[in-house]
Amino acid sequence: MLAVVRPGDEVIVLEPVYDSYIPSIELAGGTAVAVPMDAGFRVPWAAVRAAVTPRTRAIMVNSPHNPSGTILREADLRELEAIALEHDLLVISDEVYEHMVYDGEAHQSVSRRPALAARSFVVSSFGKTFHATGWKIGYCAAPAPLMAEFRKVHQFNVFTANAPMQYGIAEYMEDPAPWRGLPAFYQRKRDLFRGGLAATRFRLLPCEGTFFQLVDYSAISDLDEAGFARWLTTEIGVAAIPLSAFYEQPVQNRVVRFCFAKTEQTLEQALERLSRL
Repeated sequence: MLAVVRPGDEVIVLEPVYDSYIPSIELAGGTAVAVPMDAGFRVPWAAVRAAVTPRTRAIMVNSPHNPSGTILREADLRELEAIALEHDLLVISDEVYEHMVYDGEAHQSVSRRPALAARSFVVSSFGKTFHATGWKIGYCAAPAPLMAEFRKVHQFNVFTANAPMQYGIAEYMEDPAPWRGLPAFYQRKRDLFRGGLAATRFRLLPCEGTFFQLVDYSAISDLDEAGFARWLTTEIGVAAIPLSAFYEQPVQNRVVRFCFAKTEQTLEQALERLSRL
């Protein structure tokens, strides 16, 4: 954001939106323009197109999407490409869950389409991919002209990324055998967690990617989302995040987000507690 957004620029984001995007846009002096996803957490491309103004600088996408767990498909990339080309926009693509795409679906990176890749930053995370989030190591890929601008900021913004973790990631990646099966590794956790939740009063929403599961708790409680998440954590001992936290103007859909990137023992313990509700 600091590399390409200037005061007065607008950046389109998709709501529900991950909580760091809008502050990053505002830090650069820009304005976030939120376009709500539809009821199934799909991108309404007609609404995205309608949100473009002469001040629009970039569109930010996130697939697999946090918090909903939905993914972009090839048709979505075609729509994104058409809008970006028509209006000469940059694309910032958050793909940190790229190796957590399930049920045989392929991850649709913006880098798959040459015209889109030529105007896109792709951001990803070794910490998320390798289940080592505390290492705080990620990466950004873009064409050389965009990276030249990126590096001007990067040099002074994140020069403290610790060297031992970088060496550790580099050595680990030399042999792809241990991490080629990452989608299956995470899908087993997803399937275990979803299978257990299916026997509860929670209504499961689709999870096509990420390590997050959205559930509708309407049959369990009338509390608002923040209140229910607090009650669930303090009284039941299972942590959840209210979906309303991902909206600039909070909405109440009685939906919360669980994270299933846990050990099997932890997941089974959580399911046992949730089954009592």
